[in-house]
Amino acid sequence: MSRKIVIVGGVAAGPKAACRMKRLRPGWDVTVIDQDSLISYGGCGIPYYVCGDVSDEKELRSTSFHMVRDEKFFDQAKGVTVLTRTRVTGIDRQAKAVFVRNLETGEESLVPYDKLLLATGAQPIDLPIPGIDLDGVFSIANLHKAIEIKKRIAQGQVARAVVVGGGAIGIEMAEAFTDLWGVETTLVEFMPQLLPRIVDWPFAAMLKTHLEEKNVRVITGEGATEIIGDDDGRVTAVKTAAREIPADIVIMAVGVRPRSDLAREAGLNVAPWGGIRVNNRLQTTDPDIYAAGDCIAVTHLVTGRETFAPFGSLANREGRIAADNMAGGVSLFPGVVGSYVMKAFDRCIASTGISYETAVAEGFDADYSLTAPADRAHFFPGEAIVVYQLVFDRKSRKVLGLQGFGMMNDSISARIDTAAALIAKGGTIEDFMTVEMAYSPPFSAAIDSINAAAYVADNLCAGLLRKVNLDRFLAWMDDFSAEPGWIALDIRHPQEAAACVEKFSQDKWAAIPYPEIRERHAELPEDKTMVIVCDAGTRSYEVQVFLDAVGKHNSLVLSGGFNVLRRIGVDWIPG
Repeated sequence: MSRKIVIVGGVAAGPKAACRMKRLRPGWDVTVIDQDSLISYGGCGIPYYVCGDVSDEKELRSTSFHMVRDEKFFDQAKGVTVLTRTRVTGIDRQAKAVFVRNLETGEESLVPYDKLLLATGAQPIDLPIPGIDLDGVFSIANLHKAIEIKKRIAQGQVARAVVVGGGAIGIEMAEAFTDLWGVETTLVEFMPQLLPRIVDWPFAAMLKTHLEEKNVRVITGEGATEIIGDDDGRVTAVKTAAREIPADIVIMAVGVRPRSDLAREAGLNVAPWGGIRVNNRLQTTDPDIYAAGDCIAVTHLVTGRETFAPFGSLANREGRIAADNMAGGVSLFPGVVGSYVMKAFDRCIASTGISYETAVAEGFDADYSLTAPADRAHFFPGEAIVVYQLVFDRKSRKVLGLQGFGMMNDSISARIDTAAALIAKGGTIEDFMTVEMAYSPPFSAAIDSINAAAYVADNLCAGLLRKVNLDRFLAWMDDFSAEPGWIALDIRHPQEAAACVEKFSQDKWAAIPYPEIRERHAELPEDKTMVIVCDAGTRSYEVQVFLDAVGKHNSLVLSGGFNVLRRIGVDWIPG
């Protein structure tokens, strides 16, 4: 018996569900309704279209075999009816029909359904500030906006850009303006760091340093208070509490919120923050109505809390699961761990699970290991330093999150993906210590980075390693009186350590090379706390173990060492 499936939303989750449904139930009637004229496009690719990595917007709407996903494609290739430029204005749950309006003709009608899927996505958050409607102010709301932005840049109308919002889209758009087009770009973020609530501050600091190296001006801790325009209504500047920044174009990238008005007006359960609440089969509180994609509330598998995860990859997974269940099968969506990866010029930054800051706020007995290994065998040409932070709970030894920063290649994403799979299953430090990773010198070190991060976590839990947190060490470097009983013990090569000794004097910065510690340890002070520093922290740990063995327990290790300090852009490193 044929049934009618109606899907509201035609970007990611909706088309995926429609195509999956036609594979499971070829004889059923499947209709996708969307208010836009462009559907089924890769929204996450918009910044790469603007910067020129993707040359034509049709590439974002095309299949891997170069067919444009438009109404004709879905009708002929998939057997799916698509109604574009058609807005769903309401849901009649008793009659099991949706009210629709054709945006071209104004004609209104009813479309009946047996099962309904809401895949209405998310919409940009608009700051309630003056000037938001000026010509030249854009949010990355859809592909039409991206086409207009690129058109203005290509026509030479944009020399100065301001991007408001230091999340993923804002950073990617800042790169897009700067990298190909050479536009003078300023990135403004209200919070004290970039990628707030996604990564911890050292990783945000490394990202900020790299953006500034690539000529993006980054301003954190300031919010846009007004957008200024000329007499013709065109944008000319962005104003904050501290300054006025000239601009020919302004990108508002302060976040998105779920489009859930339809669900709320239909009496479905919607979270106060806007996410449509669903069960693990993606059913709403009406068993004949499902929801998937950026409009839903999902469960975070680390915290157990309701969360928002607007990612195209998840939307596609959710669309498939919803289709399975609407077709009469049983597929479950357990939740998310919040995996994230982003390119920023020559660097990659990624995370999964929760940050250390979040873990502390959530009440975990949280700690972290900070490591800075090579991304492949140290003897292989092109090896580079990566930085990882493994967040864990000391009581349960469960791993709560992993963050990474390094060169733009697949090294970090492979470790983040592995961590995501382990964390989703409740993985512990032991699981990370023993997980098997493929090894070859061009791809990794013999001791894989993910294993090494877990070894450090294990040493911390066992009390074999005593570290000093980076922020505490930097506070001491800013003001030595903050920790009057401290002295740095630099075990790097004498040529590396000499500049610091000369700059800070021997009473604050002592130096004994790593190979000489065993025979010269008697020279070390016993009345001060020694903060042992090297490039990555590995040798510092070995020295701490040796000093403990000879009765000198007055040391702390600076995890990550100078490999991290250089990347966060501290200004006191000599030379």
